[in-house]
Amino acid sequence: MGSLKAARSNLLSILPEIAVRQPMVSGQTGIRWHMIMDPGAIRRVLLENVDNYPKSKATKNILRPAIGDSLFVAEGAHWRWQRRAAAPVFGQRNMLALAPFMSAAALRSVDRVAAAGDRAVDFQDEMVRTTFDVISEVTFSGDGSFDADAVHRAIDLYIAEAGKISLLDMLGVPDWVPHPGRMFSGKAVGKMKAVADEAIEARRTRGAGEVPDLLDLLMAGVDPETAKSMNTSELRDNLLTFIVAGNETTALTLAWSLYLCAYDQDIQDQARAEALSIIKGDAATGEEAAHMPLIRQIVDEALRLYPPAGIISRTAQEADVLCARDIRPGDTVMIPIYALHRNHLLWEDPNAFDPSRFADRKTVDRYAYLPFGDGPRICIGASFAIQEAVMILASLLTRFRFEPVAGRDPDPVMILTLRPENGVWLTAHPV
Repeated sequence: MGSLKAARSNLLSILPEIAVRQPMVSGQTGIRWHMIMDPGAIRRVLLENVDNYPKSKATKNILRPAIGDSLFVAEGAHWRWQRRAAAPVFGQRNMLALAPFMSAAALRSVDRVAAAGDRAVDFQDEMVRTTFDVISEVTFSGDGSFDADAVHRAIDLYIAEAGKISLLDMLGVPDWVPHPGRMFSGKAVGKMKAVADEAIEARRTRGAGEVPDLLDLLMAGVDPETAKSMNTSELRDNLLTFIVAGNETTALTLAWSLYLCAYDQDIQDQARAEALSIIKGDAATGEEAAHMPLIRQIVDEALRLYPPAGIISRTAQEADVLCARDIRPGDTVMIPIYALHRNHLLWEDPNAFDPSRFADRKTVDRYAYLPFGDGPRICIGASFAIQEAVMILASLLTRFRFEPVAGRDPDPVMILTLRPENGVWLTAHPV
């Protein structure tokens, strides 16, 4: 019960200290569970024996009411055909075509920060606003039929209420049993889905724009093996998945990146010099983002220290062995990414901010660094998120010097994602 109470306020609090010093930790809290921090065992769960480890029931219970059987939740054949249909949407050419939306959002953020003058700014809120500008534009191209504010409010409410781990989820109670948090947020979720459905039907009538956005690309997507395409509910569930994931995770990455740059002024100066040497206009472009390695390293290091998805949870279907330990059917297998990224067996001085760790990616064990997961279910929008984060961070650094506000350091708190409690308060001085 103590673990349950702690989990509802901060999931990080249930991670034992030994999780950052051991390859595996096991226990029992109603159900048997295992935390794995060993790259070989993680590879087996996410790649080699992936069908034995579908997403846990608790994960599905939390997310399915909002995003249905979209790519993030679906399993088996239903997941595979959706993934094949959606994969081309996130190809490099399409990402570059969507980059102007990111540049425009970065410029609007620059203007808002400049208007604040010497006042401290909560860059958690500012980055949420900026990345939501991006995701709503690249999803619906400013379509007047899409009420972005209504969707944004519904997402915040759902994450705040349904994201809290409940006792019912911990015990694996069936979906049809009322879950208090999800009941509270159900009306907002219904409104969010209705808004998205209306926008999809309006797009069917209007047709694609000159530069296809994510909705256009998904509507045109076809599974090459089955020739299936997404119907309205499948389009809606996947779009809402992209909106939730694309907004929240990138905003958090940017907020933590700015905090870390404010914390280390030398690295901030080096990153600013790099950005100024590459960016030719008022904001970074998609092509320019590919030529700023230090800023990319800062983003990578922020994702290591503060991974937006702090814990991945799976449920074993059949018996297996991980780290010479027996796994039974029904066991919960967790990959606590926060602990993995700070594990003393895998990282030198793991709690330090050191972007140079990523100067040579070949030196980083692939399964020791998992901000986007891995295996066949690796995040489909990873390249989108990285491009957006580099472009916005670089654009802000060319215009401002960021400094921390004394006494207001953010504390990481994880409910559904790893958020900075009470925001990321910084001052931004023109350069």
